[in-house]
Amino acid sequence: MTEKRIHDLLIIGGGPGGLSAAIYAMRAALDTALIEKGVPGGQVTMSDEVENYPGFKHIGGAELSMKFAEHAQSYDLEIITQEVTDLVPGLEYHTIRLANGEECHALSVILATGGSPRKLGIPGEDDNYGKGVSYCGVCDGFFFKGKTVVVIGGGDTAAEEALYLAKLAKKVYLVHRRDELRASMILQQRVKNDCNIEILWNTVATEIKAGSDGVGAVVLKDTKSAETRELPTDGAFIFIGFVPNNQLVPAGTKMNADGFVVTNEKCETNTPGLYIIGDLRDKYARQIVLSAADGCMAALAAAHYVETRKAAGIEACEAPAGLFGTEN
Repeated sequence: MTEKRIHDLLIIGGGPGGLSAAIYAMRAALDTALIEKGVPGGQVTMSDEVENYPGFKHIGGAELSMKFAEHAQSYDLEIITQEVTDLVPGLEYHTIRLANGEECHALSVILATGGSPRKLGIPGEDDNYGKGVSYCGVCDGFFFKGKTVVVIGGGDTAAEEALYLAKLAKKVYLVHRRDELRASMILQQRVKNDCNIEILWNTVATEIKAGSDGVGAVVLKDTKSAETRELPTDGAFIFIGFVPNNQLVPAGTKMNADGFVVTNEKCETNTPGLYIIGDLRDKYARQIVLSAADGCMAALAAAHYVETRKAAGIEACEAPAGLFGTEN
C-alpha cells in the first residue's frame, strides 16, 4: 500500500497572497504545493495598470502577476491545477478534496480564495451578463470602442475602470449614489479632469434594459428627488465591491457579519494550522501589497507551526493562543 503523502503546507489560491506565501514557504524548506484552478495571478491580472505596488511606478496587472508567478516557480514550486471542492480540518492533518476526486493532505493550509464582484441585484443584470453587462473593463472594454458605457460605483476600482474605458469609449457615465467618490484623491482628480467622463451624483441604477443587440439603456433614480429616467447606453460596468469567496471556510471558523474571516495578526484562525489571507480576511483595507504581506506572515507562521508539530511528533496542537482569548 502506498503511504499517504502529507504536505507541510497546501496553499489554495494563486493570487498575490497565495504566490507570496509560496515564495516564503519554499524558502523555509516546507514541502509545499499551491492549488489554483486557473492561471496564477488572481484578480490583479484584470487590472490595466497598477501604480501603487512598491518598486513599480507603472506596471500592468498581468505583468505584475506574471512576475509573482515566475518568482514562486523559480523555487520549483509544485502547482496543482484543479478546483478545490472541500476543505476538511483534522486533528492530525487537514484534507483538501479536488474536483477530479483526488485528495491532498497537509499539516497546515493557507486559504487565499479572495472574493468575487458584488452584484447590484437589479432586473436585467443577470439576463444581460455577457451582452453588455460586465464586471471587468480590461476584459471587455475593447468591445465598446467608440460606444457609450455606464460605470456604476465610486471606489478605486470604479474610478480606475472608468479611466480605462474613457480611452476606448465615446462617452463614459460614472454613476454614484453619493455626492462624492470614495476613490483615492489622485484617482478622483483624474476622473474629474477627464473630459470623456461625466459623473452622475446621487444616482443609483434600478434596472438594466436590453436593446436590439445587448444592453440598450440603464434606468437611473435620483436618490434625493426619487425621479427616474432612462439613460441610453451600450454597456453597464458594475464595480460596487466584492463578496468573500468563503465557500471553503470550515464550519466553526469565526467570520464577521459580511462573511470575511477573522484572524489574528499572524493570519491564524481558530482552527489550528489554518490560515486565511488576502481579500478573504477581515481587515481595514484590501490592496495587492497587503495580500502579499498576508502571504508572507501566514507562511512564516505556518513554518513555525509545522516545526512545532514535527518536534512534538506530529501530535495535534491547541488553538492559537490569544486569538479569541487572553494572550499567555
